[in-house]
Order: sequence, then C-alpha cells, then structure tokens
Amino acid sequence: MDGQAHAARTMWNCLHDWWTMLPKDKRSLAAADAAIRQARREIDWLAVLPAQAGQAVLKTYVQAWKNCWEWRADEPNFKARLRTVMSVDIPQGRDLQIKRVHRRWGMVNIPKVGRVRFRWTKDLPVGKLANRENRITGARLVKDGLGWHIAFRVQTLESKPEPHTGPEIGIDAGVNLPLALSDGNHQDHGRPARLPDGTADRDKWLNPDEKAKLLRLEQRAAHRKSFRKPKERSSNRLNRTYDQIKQLRAKATRRVVDWQHQTTTHLARTYGTVVVEQLNITNMVKSSAKGTIEEPGTNVAQKSGLNRSISQEAWGRTVTMLTYKTGRYGGTLVKVPAPGTSLRCSACGFLTPGSREGQATFVCKNPDCGWCGNADWNAARNILHLYRIGLVAIPAAGRAVVRRTRGVKPAAAR
Repeated sequence: MDGQAHAARTMWNCLHDWWTMLPKDKRSLAAADAAIRQARREIDWLAVLPAQAGQAVLKTYVQAWKNCWEWRADEPNFKARLRTVMSVDIPQGRDLQIKRVHRRWGMVNIPKVGRVRFRWTKDLPVGKLANRENRITGARLVKDGLGWHIAFRVQTLESKPEPHTGPEIGIDAGVNLPLALSDGNHQDHGRPARLPDGTADRDKWLNPDEKAKLLRLEQRAAHRKSFRKPKERSSNRLNRTYDQIKQLRAKATRRVVDWQHQTTTHLARTYGTVVVEQLNITNMVKSSAKGTIEEPGTNVAQKSGLNRSISQEAWGRTVTMLTYKTGRYGGTLVKVPAPGTSLRCSACGFLTPGSREGQATFVCKNPDCGWCGNADWNAARNILHLYRIGLVAIPAAGRAVVRRTRGVKPAAAR
C-alpha cells in the first residue's frame, strides 16, 4: 500500500509537470490518459499503482483545475513527500468484493494487495441490501500515524429534507471558549487552551500520561538525531521514534474531530438557521510580529501561541461540517461580516473604546448601558443581530437566504 501511495503521488507530480509544460491547445483528457498509460508501461514502479487508481488521479487533477477556474480553490501544485497525506483511490465498487465475516470485522479486496480485514463500524449496502439505488461505488485508502484506513463511497437515495423550523442561533468561534452561542448554550470541550503558567497548551487533547510519554519521545528523538551526520539517512531507531510521536499526534487529532462531529451534529439538529462569521483564518494565523532586524517585533511569543491555539481549534473544519450537516437536516448556514462583532456591545449597539477588557470579559463603557458578560457570548449575539438586520455575506448551505444577481457584492462588503 505504501508503494501504491507513493506511485499515486509521483503520478500526480508528473501529470502536473506534463500539463503545465504543454501549450493550452494541446491539453486534453485523451492526451493525458495516453501519457499515463505510456508512463505505466515504461516505468516499472509506476505500474505498482492499478490502472483504475491512475485514472482516479487524472480525474482528481482535472477537478482541481475546475475548482481553480471557478474560484473555489487555488491552483493545483506539486505534492511533497513529507507534507502529503498518503492515499490511494479505488474508483470501482465491484473490485472491492466486500464480505462481512463477524459482527465487528469485514473483508475487502484491495487491487494488487489481496483480501484485507477491516473494522466494520457502520452498516454498508452489501449482499442482499445492495441494489441500483443503494450500493457502494468505490473506496479511498488513507494512511495516518495509526495505520491505513478505508472509507467507502456509498450511493443512496434519500428524501429531500423538510425545512428546519428550529430557532436561529449565532456562533462565535474562540480559543478559550470553542463555540459561544447567542442563546447561552455554549459548546465547550473541557480542555483549557493554556497551561497554568499562561503558555499555550499545544497538546491539550492528550491526557497527562500521554503528554509525559510524548515529551520522552521528543527528547529521545532529539538525542538520536544529534548522532546523525549531515546528509546521512535517519536510523531505524530514529524513524521508529518518529512513528510513535505520529501515533500520539494522530490520536489527538481523532479526539478533536470526534468532538467536532458530535457538536456540529447536535447544532444542525437543534437549530434551523446557524450564523457564523466570515473569517479569513489563513491571514489570522500569519505571524508578522517578528518584524525585522532594524525594527524587531513585540509580543512575538504571545502571537505565536495564539496562532497555535487557533490552528488547534480548526475553525474552518467546524464550519465545513456545519455547512453540509445543516443542509442535510434542512437548515441553513449563513456567514456574516466579522469586523466589529467582538468590540460592539450587543445590548446598546454602540462601539465604545475599552469595552473589551480581556479575552473573556466585556463591560460596555457606554454610561447609558453598562452591560457586562462574556466577550465571546457578546460577539455571538452581535453575529445573530447582523443576520437579522440583513447584513448577510454568503448563504453558505441549505435553503437560499438572499437572492441577488451573480457578481453583485452585498451591501455589507462596502
């Protein structure tokens, strides 16, 4: 499987090099398919990848360019060996030959690998349960620190969901309070973002024993790395230590994704309209606090810790889950402009300097108001208020919220 994954990544890189080198009038699916077939015939280790998986690489690459042309994503680029998730696509469901052998286990056929056992975690349309409208159309194999995993693509016929009649809710994503809701039912994972000394906790999803083990492994890896000479390959012992570190990191990632799935499912089932901020997270985590040699920056460590905490919370993944889950349950997800939501008072509507006294405290300095409360809760109330007065940025999912001519910017963008 590792060989197939490396071959798929290399085929993507060769295809990207071939595509960008040719003139535009000579780029076509037929020419790309012929180039892939020729490469598999002439290069032995590329032939390790099944022919159908190679066609899936071509299909994914063409779709990446379509997403770029329609302004949904950036241009596709080369896939680096160390930064790319190892994966292989099986586009034909009939090649899988899935069979359930136990209540918890099943067997699946992987092309050029053979019969492999997998953990049966969800009902699949196999055997008598499969038909034209409810069947498995393919699978995807993905590797992380805990090993290889398989995800099946299932085609099923579902009824169109009825419009969700639940209440409206505004959500503010934060660091200390992960999801603050405008009605006060905040969603917290119970893991503080900072250590007792005030520094950011980069391993908050691990328990104390796992944190101690991770520290020992990192120290061991640093010690073994000190014996490696420049341009010398890593030893097997060092690679084994790196694998143990990856396993702990993968376990932490599983925990945060599980919490996000459970929380977003609860929100999509409970509320009919979910309103969030339109955040550019990529720009938020860019650290410009270091400055230059002539003008060194200030609060570099604080900004670095904040960036790490924002990346840990994975706000973008939470919004993505809310987007498709609200549509699945008949609800709506809406994005509103973010500027001023955390600084404006949700009670009187005035933006008074100094009202945001801290990360979690908001006290309105307006003499006629004086409202006080949690800063994230105040921002969530402002987010919901922006939706109710019509300052909608993007109807992200579910039913249409604002209808306007394509290409016309909303009033809030001015």
